[in-house]
Amino acid sequence: MSAPLLDGPRLPPAGGGAPRQLVVFLHGYGADGNDLIGLGREWARDLPHAAFVSPHAHEPCAMSPMGRQWFDLSMGDMSIIADGVQRAAPALEAFLDAELKRHSLPASALGLVGFSQGTMMALAVGLTRNPPPAVIVGYSGALATLEALPAPGEGPAILLVHGDMDEVIPVEALYMAREMLGQAGLPVEWHVSQGIGHGIDSEGLRLGGAFLRQAFANTVSPAP
Repeated sequence: MSAPLLDGPRLPPAGGGAPRQLVVFLHGYGADGNDLIGLGREWARDLPHAAFVSPHAHEPCAMSPMGRQWFDLSMGDMSIIADGVQRAAPALEAFLDAELKRHSLPASALGLVGFSQGTMMALAVGLTRNPPPAVIVGYSGALATLEALPAPGEGPAILLVHGDMDEVIPVEALYMAREMLGQAGLPVEWHVSQGIGHGIDSEGLRLGGAFLRQAFANTVSPAP
């Protein structure tokens, strides 16, 4: 059985011309691709040569009929979350492959940006893709699985951002992910947003754009 086809809103490079990078946004539970695509406009100055796309997850949301989900809620059971991530991964993998091919871009030009459940997808898929993406930025999420991690020094650049007052996914999830990835030899940069709940503040947004820009500069040769 083939993976479901994903689609969602897109933004072309603000600087015009063919894209040199591709940034894929992965939304949270109960939202859809429209929830994050606006970040592409916020980051246009940092990433003038990047194309942005924000696919809708492949499943209707069980608790929000107008929204979508990558997998069903599990009430914090990480084994169920890991199973959900693995079931959702093929559809996302196929989408990423198709988007890179459509723009004639290498894996080193790919960045994944997730929020909440989308961060779980970004980490799970981004850390198992071969070759890996250049960068993963995860907001308000968690690490769902440690299977098939890249060798130390061969994985993507990783930034995790979390609010210290997150009532949906506690900030401890950031510390756990940082510790587990660090033990696997995968360095993680991180930032805790003070006084912020389950969302992204202006400083987290600024850090994400700057991190993407730097990661792409380190891995993608500029066009002549």
